[in-house]
Amino acid sequence: MAPKRPRSAGAFPKKPVEPPATQWPESDELYAALDLGTNSCRMLIARPKGSQFHVVDSFSKAVQLGQGLETFGRLSRSSMSRTVQALQICRRKIEKHHVTRMRLVATEACRRARNARDFIRYVRRETGLPLEIIPAEEEARLAVISCASLVKPATEQVLVVDIGGGSTELVWIDLEDVPPRDRARAIMRLGKGFDQPDGPEPAARVVDWISVPLGVATLKDQYADVEDDAARFALMSWYFEEKLADFAPYSSGSPQEGFQIIGTSGTVTTVAACHLGLRRYDRNRVDGLSMSTGQIDAVIRTFLQLGPDGRRSDPRIGRDRHTLIMSGAAILQALMRVWPTDHLSVADRGLREGLLYAQMADDGVLKEME
Repeated sequence: MAPKRPRSAGAFPKKPVEPPATQWPESDELYAALDLGTNSCRMLIARPKGSQFHVVDSFSKAVQLGQGLETFGRLSRSSMSRTVQALQICRRKIEKHHVTRMRLVATEACRRARNARDFIRYVRRETGLPLEIIPAEEEARLAVISCASLVKPATEQVLVVDIGGGSTELVWIDLEDVPPRDRARAIMRLGKGFDQPDGPEPAARVVDWISVPLGVATLKDQYADVEDDAARFALMSWYFEEKLADFAPYSSGSPQEGFQIIGTSGTVTTVAACHLGLRRYDRNRVDGLSMSTGQIDAVIRTFLQLGPDGRRSDPRIGRDRHTLIMSGAAILQALMRVWPTDHLSVADRGLREGLLYAQMADDGVLKEME
């Protein structure tokens, strides 16, 4: 049964899609998707291919746009300057590939900063890029559709979690009325909106969604004055759980059967890579991996045992993430405490992939997902 809502209230699938009997026409046009978050600036350039897409170029850099935002409520000059330098690189890649179809978005840091509009004008003046600030609901929708191909046929209730730098989005979806073979397609249709009008096909139903204004960067900043590593971690985890009280499924716990969590974020993929013992990150082994609550807890215990110095030098965590991994792990542990499961699916995909899917679907260049 679905939890009841209070009255007041190149991303590729794990297994390649079978080729159709008649070849789907491929488009030569390239698409760009850029995600400017609180901590990172990331971009993909891709070409549509069947029901998926093929990545031809990418960019990722930790720019720390939200540094100091918790204290001052504004984007600092230094963080804006770092970000514009990264965006200049993105602009050159876009020009190199002659990309004309693009969507370049900013999320939580710009939603909260008092000087966000000034920053958007600054970006346009210095780079010519049409950066836009999107609302939390659209960010959640795009994360959901990027994970559609990871939904298992037996899944009747799915929780999609996107742990970002400045916020964490959770979306609970009821698929009980959707035939198993149609569930991935039903998830994709949520890209048009969480409140789907009645139609001829059974629809996925969003039980509830929430954007918690805490991500790996903002949560870390709130507990920077707590010196004890284990105490800071415990405080962060319980504080994040308190923010879930208004999320309708919070009090219901995990369904007994047909329940799946899909986690998309650098935190989740880093935990998965450490669980696999990878010395060098391998997306093909991480994306779509299924982990249990016990396996996740074991990795987090290892992180705590390493301490700050050990995490800094551990190649599995990486220099860009070692200061943020414990706040991300605190969020992940809180979620596993509320909804323990042996089926957390790891998604090395997210907002950028969702942006690409949405653009390509709007242009009619994607084959409908099988």
